[in-house]
Amino acid sequence: MATEVKVPTLGESVTEATVGQWLKKPGEAVALDEPIVSLETDKVAVDVPAPVAGTLGDIIAKEGDTVNVGALLATINEGAAAAAAPAAVPAAKAEAAAPAPAASATVSDDEEGGNLTLSPAVRRLVLEHGLDPSKIKGTGKDGRLTKDDVTAAMASGTAKASESAASTAAAPAASSGPSRGQERVKMTRLRQTVAKRLKSAQETAALLTTFNDVDMTAVIEARAKYKDLFEKKHGVRLGFMGFFTKAVTMALKDIPAVNAQIEGDEIVYNDFADISVAVSAPNGLVVPVIRNAESLSVAEIEKTIGTYGKKAKEGQLTMEDMKGGTFTISNGGVFGSLMSTPIINPPQSAVLGLHRIEDRPVVRDGQVVVRPMMYLALSYDHRLIDGREAVTFLVAVKNAIEDPTRILIDL
Repeated sequence: MATEVKVPTLGESVTEATVGQWLKKPGEAVALDEPIVSLETDKVAVDVPAPVAGTLGDIIAKEGDTVNVGALLATINEGAAAAAAPAAVPAAKAEAAAPAPAASATVSDDEEGGNLTLSPAVRRLVLEHGLDPSKIKGTGKDGRLTKDDVTAAMASGTAKASESAASTAAAPAASSGPSRGQERVKMTRLRQTVAKRLKSAQETAALLTTFNDVDMTAVIEARAKYKDLFEKKHGVRLGFMGFFTKAVTMALKDIPAVNAQIEGDEIVYNDFADISVAVSAPNGLVVPVIRNAESLSVAEIEKTIGTYGKKAKEGQLTMEDMKGGTFTISNGGVFGSLMSTPIINPPQSAVLGLHRIEDRPVVRDGQVVVRPMMYLALSYDHRLIDGREAVTFLVAVKNAIEDPTRILIDL
């Protein structure tokens, strides 16, 4: 008996998705509730679990196909001994049966059929650099390898394939000269949505960016002094985002226009601060929301960010995690950015960009001294927020970071 696997309800107002990756092949055994295919929506990736135990039969929707809620994805032949139908073998399976190029010696079909199921992007990295995926620890869902895992393994040199395999893979490249190949990869639904929203923001809002810098000495000293006690008590590391989030919520309280949004010919002022925080995921940056951040402690904020970071890395963020947000904090500094002009995330009216910390000469009490400095950038919709309000907001954040006692006593 064959059971149909259909596209589940994806969240409020989400009616379609793109088939991202099949995690099982036709004929492979699947357990009840085991993820068998990953779908990409406008905001998150969703794994579809098997509704019954058995073997995967026909795959109806191929990778890259756009499917609506309720559409048929595949069938499962119930029972552990169920055999896959011959028609279930897609073209991709036939290609896998053909003689593989020498470079694929580092990624065997057996490896792909087990826990080392590789996405196209990960497989390409593994082959290009002659790596042995069995030596790389996967941090994705169910232990799957991500691009970050492969990149880290490349940096550490812990996943090199055997010399024979590596030399065989490198031989054709050595004799063929410089490569001038091209590869066309369809944009993911998430990337398409990001592109549309950012372009829409540029076309709709009157964007302007105001800069300031902040001396990070006090926060760095506080973090160094209390980080061990903080982690021991709260079970989470003390980072800079907790300080900045609290500083932002205090500034938003003083300058409510920065926390507002335009709806038609009305301005909507929010008496709560739902802070969208950009975190890195395998498919790009995503912005889950810290709800009512103004009422949370630094420890509670750090715990929330840590939870979101883990869920993003494992591809488990939900639509509810991403929904809403009244203000965004984007930390490009973790990637080495010195300065940027971030783009607002509609319908929000402002975004704060954080950047890398570097020692720079500054004047203090008439003396030139070296201090760990960071540039801050506030991009905002000038239709709603005046320059005076933007500057005042940045100065309030700067004052709170340079004197963290202000955060403690809400000053």
